[in-house]
Amino acid sequence: MAPIAHELPQLETRLPPRRRHGIPGAQPFLKWVGGKGGLLAQLEPLLPADHRKRRYFEPFLGGGAMFFHLGPRRAVLGDMNRELVATYQMVAHDVEAVIRALEPMAAAHSEDHFYRTRAAWNDGHIRSRVARAATFIYFNRTCFNGLWRVNRAGKYNVPMGRYSNPLVCLPERLRAAAAALAGAQVRWQSYVDTVEDARQGDLVYFDPPYQPVSATANFTGYNAECFGEAQQRQLGALFHRLHERGCLVMLSNSDTPLIRQIYSRFRIDVVMAARHVNSRADKRGAVPEVVVRNY
Repeated sequence: MAPIAHELPQLETRLPPRRRHGIPGAQPFLKWVGGKGGLLAQLEPLLPADHRKRRYFEPFLGGGAMFFHLGPRRAVLGDMNRELVATYQMVAHDVEAVIRALEPMAAAHSEDHFYRTRAAWNDGHIRSRVARAATFIYFNRTCFNGLWRVNRAGKYNVPMGRYSNPLVCLPERLRAAAAALAGAQVRWQSYVDTVEDARQGDLVYFDPPYQPVSATANFTGYNAECFGEAQQRQLGALFHRLHERGCLVMLSNSDTPLIRQIYSRFRIDVVMAARHVNSRADKRGAVPEVVVRNY
């Protein structure tokens, strides 16, 4: 993977303090490459007007910006990042315990503390569910670009970020997230399994690893698994099957000929997304993305 030259800004500078509906104050508590926080104003008009009444499925959860924004009463959320899912589950189950474990990490943050904590994680010394959830949040808020990356040995290897004063523990945001997660099932499983039970009238939102717009832009964000053309076509076939079931389906992806070909029978809108992550300054800025809908 090519080095990324600039770090993502702190999340608080990019999201409004409250939402107009759902759980008041519920926002992502994790930074996530490719997160939809900056696109919510463009995506909202493309959603069904009665979306909160529908059961909501999001199989590529990541930072959960869309989920927290919508605040659905019932949701099924999935992701293949096991530690991410375990963190969401722990926040939903006992957010106060996570806050108590995270507060001393925030107070002790330094370069030495970060790398000692990373070594303890990789050596298997951080074992309890609460401690692992708090540590995952600590890494996310203090590491380079909020990345979660492991090497072939399964060791977490992201370096510390260069933030001068990272916002590590946000108790009210965590409590609001726990309230939003109360009506959700969060599962460690594939996107196919996550939507297995989706039925007529359910709303499904796909935010998969994007199709690269060039041969050098193959960065999929949250895991090391390849999500190439074959996987994009498999996802497209699933989109078609959900359409036949009567689900309302929405998908975000790159604006490329392949994506337009896969979803040519459906409605395609274009939104402009800010890009902060690129090794070249002239490649950062607003770029077009497509939003595919079957309704």
